[in-house]
This record gives sequence, C-alpha cells and structure tokens, in this order.
Amino acid sequence: MPQMAPISWLTLFIAFSAILVIFSAMNYFSFLPKSPEISEKKISQTSFNWKW
Repeated sequence: MPQMAPISWLTLFIAFSAILVIFSAMNYFSFLPKSPEISEKKISQTSFNWKW
C-alpha cells in the first residue's frame, strides 16, 4: 500500500477518528447511572445520635 496517495490516508484517518468519536459518545450517553434517591431516603430516615 505505499503507492496510496496521501489524501487517501487523510480520508481514512478522518473516517476512523469520526467512527471512534461516535462510538465513544454512544457508549458514554447510553449508560444510565442509578438515581441516588434510595440512599438519600436511607440517610433522612435514620436518626443521628452523637456519642460525644
């Protein structure tokens, strides 16, 4: 493949970079973290008795 024109290398680089960015964005935004409502309810229901 050394006879390929430099514009082809640039096109391939841009295409693979775009695919990497799109794939990373899809993975990042498809993750839904669990809401912290459960832990907040547990904290608010417990009574704090300080021992000092």
